[in-house]
Amino acid sequence: MKKVLVLGAGGFIGGHLVTHLKSLGYWVRGVDQKRHEYKKNDADEFIIADLREYSSVNLVIDDTIDEVYQLAADMGGAEFVFSGNNDADIMHNSAIINLHVCDVCVKKKIKKVFYSSSACIYPEHNQMDSNNPNCEESTAYPANPDSDYGWEKLLSERVYLAYKRNKNLDVKIARFHNIFGPLGTWNGGREKAPAAICRKVIESNDKIDIFGDGCQTRSFLYIDECIEGIMKLMNSDFSGPVNIGSDEMVTINKLVEIACSFENKKLEINHIEGPLGVNGRNSDNNLIFKELNWKPSKPLKDGLHKTYNWIKEQV
Repeated sequence: MKKVLVLGAGGFIGGHLVTHLKSLGYWVRGVDQKRHEYKKNDADEFIIADLREYSSVNLVIDDTIDEVYQLAADMGGAEFVFSGNNDADIMHNSAIINLHVCDVCVKKKIKKVFYSSSACIYPEHNQMDSNNPNCEESTAYPANPDSDYGWEKLLSERVYLAYKRNKNLDVKIARFHNIFGPLGTWNGGREKAPAAICRKVIESNDKIDIFGDGCQTRSFLYIDECIEGIMKLMNSDFSGPVNIGSDEMVTINKLVEIACSFENKKLEINHIEGPLGVNGRNSDNNLIFKELNWKPSKPLKDGLHKTYNWIKEQV
């Protein structure tokens, strides 16, 4: 029986990943500093630990583990990442976790490590045109992310790749593009755009507030397809970094329109000032299709409807 470790198992993607790995018959250890907020964790063993402490990482990664899935990070939506108030914590907390993970994985001779990077590593200047953003993997350098969150993710990518070159660590790196779905944060300031918009539409009967003019563009990938992409990468000979995301790009205004359609709501959009990030971002899926013969197959509307219904239950 394959034994795997999911770091960040109390989070949105980590929780879904644990469930999927269990469905494959793996023995799974989950680790996080908190338990999952919305579901009972399916891991065979769940350990509460602060992965910023080397002793904790050294404890949970033992030599019986075959694969490590590293998703633990200090993160959130635009209100958290772009406020400017959390940059030091984001840089310190996430970077030190990854430094510890790389070191311990080499010492414990872990066979394979997955690292979840982000589309936020891409240069700001390639994402100024909302209609034609360029997030091809090869454009990551010269580096110019628009946030310290992106800089930390890029730094950690380089740490993993350095350990691959110098220490023979078998790493797989994916750059996630706005993963969403049920069982994710939907309020409190750390939620991302799909969850925030679904919540606002559910709670309102007249108007909702949206940051900016709503013309900024993004693509959003449903959680089930994200997990599928992770497994395709882990079961391949390709290391990445590679995008895991959707190339169905929409404006934020369009995202509101789709959410309103689920209950035929007619809401006025009140455009307000707030943290925005880049003008446009879309997953370039040419490399993942070439290397892994994979691309997302489900339309945004389908996943958003499932997410909307789940958030409505929470509200």
